[in-house]
Amino acid sequence: MKSFKTKLKLNNYQKTILAKHAGVARHAYNWGLATCIKEYEETKKRPSAITLHKRLVAEVKSINPWYYEVSKCAPQQALRDLERAFKNFLTIPKRGFPVFKKKGRKDSFYLEGSIKIIQGNYIQLPRIGVVKTYEILPNCRVKNVRISKRADSWYISFKYNFEQDPKEKVGETIGVDIGINILATCSDGSKFANVKAYRQAKKQLVRHQRAVSKKVIGSKNRRKAVKKLAKVHKKVADIRADALHKLTTWLAKNHSTIVI
Repeated sequence: MKSFKTKLKLNNYQKTILAKHAGVARHAYNWGLATCIKEYEETKKRPSAITLHKRLVAEVKSINPWYYEVSKCAPQQALRDLERAFKNFLTIPKRGFPVFKKKGRKDSFYLEGSIKIIQGNYIQLPRIGVVKTYEILPNCRVKNVRISKRADSWYISFKYNFEQDPKEKVGETIGVDIGINILATCSDGSKFANVKAYRQAKKQLVRHQRAVSKKVIGSKNRRKAVKKLAKVHKKVADIRADALHKLTTWLAKNHSTIVI
């Protein structure tokens, strides 16, 4: 399977409905976490995702009608994510205890059902409708998607089956030395420069951080300044990821064995 992620091109109505889905998923996750903590303190047992969903329908959805404005998949998957977070905490070393989610931080939700790719860069989603993407989508069948928000932009990601097309390797073995000034020096003489994205954006970051510190906490102007700062941080992260993806793709496609 191959994963695909791209940015969505949305109007104001679509941004609002996506924010509602993310808000319901966050509310269900936080309610589930609080319920698990309370249940464990009383009975020393933690309810499963299925049990939590039954209680959510009976206790929460009945008094919060805005739950019915979004797809039922968003809160269901949020409770499954909570169960996986508990399992990771118990089985994986150094994994912390699940924490409550905050609005505007790693907003995301899950959808499944009647999902269909149409006309190249359009995709139809349940309860949301047809949305446009900035990239041409692969011509494939999509069973489920994950929609997430980063720095005031929404992204869609999904997995799909594809036929492998193995390419002939130009070299059997290559050694890679990771550095600071030079990101990677290879045994065949190839060198990959370190983009140093943070150093290039440092002046911008300082200016935007100063602007955030001068705004009144809780004001609209502060929220606007935080969004601008987040966009610069996102750009730095994207430049780093792009350089690493290009390096690792070149290594994997052209060599059978990689020694670091």
